[in-house]
Amino acid sequence: MGRAGRNYLIVESGESPGTFFAEFPRHRKLISINKVHTGWDDPELNLRTDWNSLLSEENAPLLTSYTPRYFPAADDLLRYLADYAETHRLRIRYGTRIVEVAKPGEFVARDQDGNTYRARRVIVATGVTRPHIPDIDGVEHAEPYTEMSVDPEDYTGQRVLIIGRGNSAFETADGLIENAAVIHVAGSGSLKLAWQTHFVGHLRAVNNNFLDTYQLKSQNALLDGRILGIRTDGDSYLVRVGFERVDEVVKEIRYDRVLLATGFRFDASMFAPECRPELTIADRFPAQTAAWESVNVPGLHFAGTITQVRDFKKSTSGFIHGFRYGVRALHRILERRDHEVAWPGTTVQETPEAVTDAIIERVNRSSALWQLFGFLADAVLLGPDGARYAEEVPLDHLHETAHTGEFGEVDSYLTITLEYGADHDRVNPFDVEHSRTSQQDTRGLDGRYLHPVVRHFRGGELLAEHHITENLENEWDSEQVHRAPLREFLRGRVAAPAGAR
Repeated sequence: MGRAGRNYLIVESGESPGTFFAEFPRHRKLISINKVHTGWDDPELNLRTDWNSLLSEENAPLLTSYTPRYFPAADDLLRYLADYAETHRLRIRYGTRIVEVAKPGEFVARDQDGNTYRARRVIVATGVTRPHIPDIDGVEHAEPYTEMSVDPEDYTGQRVLIIGRGNSAFETADGLIENAAVIHVAGSGSLKLAWQTHFVGHLRAVNNNFLDTYQLKSQNALLDGRILGIRTDGDSYLVRVGFERVDEVVKEIRYDRVLLATGFRFDASMFAPECRPELTIADRFPAQTAAWESVNVPGLHFAGTITQVRDFKKSTSGFIHGFRYGVRALHRILERRDHEVAWPGTTVQETPEAVTDAIIERVNRSSALWQLFGFLADAVLLGPDGARYAEEVPLDHLHETAHTGEFGEVDSYLTITLEYGADHDRVNPFDVEHSRTSQQDTRGLDGRYLHPVVRHFRGGELLAEHHITENLENEWDSEQVHRAPLREFLRGRVAAPAGAR
């Protein structure tokens, strides 16, 4: 915004950027990877394995220069964010907590000292700051993740129940293995592992040592069931569990401690009734359009982890390595709406050969399509004036606006995404027999690993689809396997009269 000459101000309740990370995660290890040594000299490629750095034209600073740890410490991220803000001279007013946002016409925000701020648009990037407390009878007897002790000595010899099935629950369980007598991790539904679902918010390998202790019968267990109630009984607790694997058989189990690791939710309390955003997904997130705008409050947009509502548990908008590209796309959307600045793009010769070259070059290099897989797309816009290549457009936004003039006059368009194959989360990626079959199909249709997909649309209607077959090194540049099939798919779709496309 500053480089575009726009008037903006960031207000931050803490005394430095990233205040949330001063306390969380409680065990101080991030699960976002920080791969320093990639063997690549291309900064764009390096962002595929750098999940913490923010974007800038200078490509600096980067978190990779702050620590060599593959899973960095939260304190490293705090230092990095402060340096990033200072390096780029961002307009930030620290120690400023917004206590009310109203909209008598334009937005009017008030801080804790009574100062007011007026704006045409408000972008909320506050994250999820309130614990999500499930509706369990007696839940007040549980110790929330935000308040529980993280000193393993405090749990020595105790029987501990951890309610939750996410990474915060398992990072807690892993930290207690050496001290607690018994640890149970409880939650409803089947446990989802990130290496199989490809959603990095599911259980990560760095936090799953606990599963070894369960399956190797070391006094710990994973309970697949619903917690129905918690009650005190002397100095301990009796917890009723409805076991899903055995038709909801209810058993009451005794514990010394009950810990609650059930995640966080968005805090909407600052908004006046006339501009309070509608919430969704158990009221944990603000409901948003394809332009990250509130569905019921025009001009109220969202950025950061709360944008995960658009690709909830599918892609990566809930994490820095995903929403950093969403932020850039949001800026481009607002530049178009408010200042009539066209989406950045380049003209490409309207031939199958030229379009193939442009697509292959991008899928082999782009970090945005790689990180926000299936959510961001490059687009080849086909119109009376030829072909134009636009990068990193939110897919839903493209489908909604391509025919409205948002991207100029468009007859039809190609989308280029990176995606995992259908049913990828239900296929064992280590199944040799399945892998042998899919690798022999150069059409890419059976590919379960990340691979490029090119689709042809008109007015949001799918006309045709082509999968570029997967590759172990993610290098889709083989003439026979990748380029030639793509050129054949594009033949008759580009370089044709507008009426014949």
